[in-house]
Amino acid sequence: MEFERLSTLDAGFLEAEDSDRHASLAIGGVAVLEGPLPEMESLLATIDERVRRVPRCKQVLHTHPWDLSAPQWVGDDAFDIRRHVRLTAVASPGDDAALFRVVADLMERRLDRGRPLWECWVVDGLEGGRWALVVKVHHSVADGIAASTMLAALCDGAGSEDGKSDEDGTTPEHQPGEHRLGLPSLNPLSWVTGAWNASIGTAQTALRLGAGAAEIAAGIVSPAPQTMTGPLTDLRHYSAARVSLSDVKSICHRFDVTVNDVALAAITDGFRKAMQRRGATIRPTSLRTLVPVSVRRPDELHLPDNRVSAMLPLLPVEVADPLQRLHAVHSRLTRSKAGGQSQATDLAVTLSNRLPFALTAWTVRLLTRLPQRGVVTVATNVPGPRREVSVLGRRVLSLLPIPPIAVHLRLGIAITSYADELTFGVISDYESSVGADELARGIEDGVDRLLTVTRACKKSRRLGNQSLLLLLVS
Repeated sequence: MEFERLSTLDAGFLEAEDSDRHASLAIGGVAVLEGPLPEMESLLATIDERVRRVPRCKQVLHTHPWDLSAPQWVGDDAFDIRRHVRLTAVASPGDDAALFRVVADLMERRLDRGRPLWECWVVDGLEGGRWALVVKVHHSVADGIAASTMLAALCDGAGSEDGKSDEDGTTPEHQPGEHRLGLPSLNPLSWVTGAWNASIGTAQTALRLGAGAAEIAAGIVSPAPQTMTGPLTDLRHYSAARVSLSDVKSICHRFDVTVNDVALAAITDGFRKAMQRRGATIRPTSLRTLVPVSVRRPDELHLPDNRVSAMLPLLPVEVADPLQRLHAVHSRLTRSKAGGQSQATDLAVTLSNRLPFALTAWTVRLLTRLPQRGVVTVATNVPGPRREVSVLGRRVLSLLPIPPIAVHLRLGIAITSYADELTFGVISDYESSVGADELARGIEDGVDRLLTVTRACKKSRRLGNQSLLLLLVS
């Protein structure tokens, strides 16, 4: 661990940040806790003791001249917890809006690469005696799942189940299989059949990867509405949407979809309403979205790095009916996965790690400087703890995720679950045509509309069964 090199994907986040002086590629989370705020020295000592269990939290980047070799993680002999944990306060009245302003201010600032690439802000002054922890981790250190596992180390007795999910946005593409030893068949016909099946399977896989790669390339170069993408400023807005996870699961059960489908349908609803308010032309190509897909195996949850591929589906913003929109989201995500988009992305990342780092570094540097206008937003889904957790005996009341924005993406959404709450963290550039708070409220309304449809369907079905029973009795 003392001299571990960054992968091409890990280093790519550094290159993407370097390509734009207004970009800050940190991901984060906000834990809102019940009061009172612990004594600061006690909190510092606790965080210090717990982060020392995570080696990456005590390592710094070491780079090489002219990118002759990939950057390395090396131990920080001068590690000091006081350089990473700081105290701030919100303005009165200490409501969510005040907290969100602090979060936006903190996410505007880049992490200092001369120190381990994380920091924690203790936020005092929330109404109701509450306080918060805002944790930032650079994306080169970890993807969403790895960061969630790292952040869990700050909690009292973090559960082993945290970070596991059966939903699309976080399901590993590569599942560990059972490997059994067996004797080869003595039938020559079976050898021919096996070779034929293998060749057919290889050809089909190659076709899927080729089609997926073509779809990814087409999605990137196809221009989206220019008002939705553009250069970043140095200012951000942050907001959050909170919905009941039980309500979302009732929608899933009624219409045979996933939590991720419902979340993306609600996001699509929020964008549609925002575009309608502005009189924008809504086309089937208006909302191409980057959807990260984890390729992390269950036994790799603790590893601090990035193990993701991606899909670029067109979310059905042109569909007016909420239920039809939900089914369209489900269908398009299923088609994207079957079409090989995530596999093609994963293969490209794997192959890039086998090329000379100088070549990949300069290629990524060039690509991240091009004016990307094909993708409008990113929507990433990372599971949180299934049960309530605490820090120094104070109960965590809610968890709010914070996504990054860069490469002309002016708006990003991160989704996380915590106990019985599904939370959408929304960050936007100050010049984004759709604001973070507007989209957050639109997401909540989108879930409410789907829940109304679900309840109406259940009621209709119940009344229909009663009518049938009355008819049979008569």
